[in-house]
Amino acid sequence: MRILFLLLALLAVPAWAKPPTILAAASLQESLTEAAAAWAKAGHERPVLSFAASSALARQIDAGAPADLFISADEPWMDDVQKKGRVRPGTRIAFLANRLVLIAPAAAARPVAIRPGFPLAAMLGSGRLAMGEPASVPAGKYARQALTRLGIWPAVASKVAGAENVRAALALVERGEAPFGIVYATDALASRRVRIVGTFPTASHAPITYPVATLTTATSRDAEPFRRFLISDAGKAIFRRHGFQPR
Repeated sequence: MRILFLLLALLAVPAWAKPPTILAAASLQESLTEAAAAWAKAGHERPVLSFAASSALARQIDAGAPADLFISADEPWMDDVQKKGRVRPGTRIAFLANRLVLIAPAAAARPVAIRPGFPLAAMLGSGRLAMGEPASVPAGKYARQALTRLGIWPAVASKVAGAENVRAALALVERGEAPFGIVYATDALASRRVRIVGTFPTASHAPITYPVATLTTATSRDAEPFRRFLISDAGKAIFRRHGFQPR
C-alpha cells in the first residue's frame, strides 16, 4: 500500500516541477554531464540527458518526442527543427565551437601534415576511415567537406566506415578496427586510447558551431534557467575545460 501511495504521489507531480530533458549531440557527453552535475549541486533537479547524433535527435523532435532543450552539433539540424516550429522563439543561440581532427590508435600515432592532396588513401592501405555518416551526421558532413576541399575525397570515399554518431566513429579507432578516424578535437581529448595526429584547417570546412534552443514541447520550469546557465560564463567555463571554444 505504501508503494502505491508513492507511485500516486509521483504521478501527481506537475510537469513543470520535473527536471528538464535535454537532447544533445553525442560529442557533448562529458562536458554536458559535468554541467548537469554543477546545476544539481546548486540545488536544482538534475537534468535528464539523452545523447545521439544531431540528425537522429532532430528526427525524434520532429516526430513529437517530449523534450525541453536541444543542443545540435551543427546549425542545419537546428534549422530543420526550427523550420518545423519546434523551437521556442528567441531562445536559439550558438554558444560553442569545435575543431575537426584526424586521430589514430595511441600506440600507432604519428604526426600527419594535413594539406591539399595529402596521401590519406595510401596511409589507410586496406583499412577503413572511421567518421560519422557523411550524409547525415554533422561530424561526417564536416569531414567530407574538408576532404573534398583538400582534393582527396574521391580517393578515400570507398574506404569510409560511416558511423551512426561521432562517438561510434571514435570507438572504431579506439578498438583498432580503423587505423584512422575523423572526429572533433573534444572527442579525441576525451579518450586515452587515441591521439590527434593532425588538425584540419578551419578553412577546409564550414564553422563547427553548437546551437542550443528551448523547444516548444518544454514543460519543466528549469528548462529556460538551465539553458541560460549553459550559455553563461560559468557554464562556458565547463565546456572550455573539455576543449570546446565558447562563442
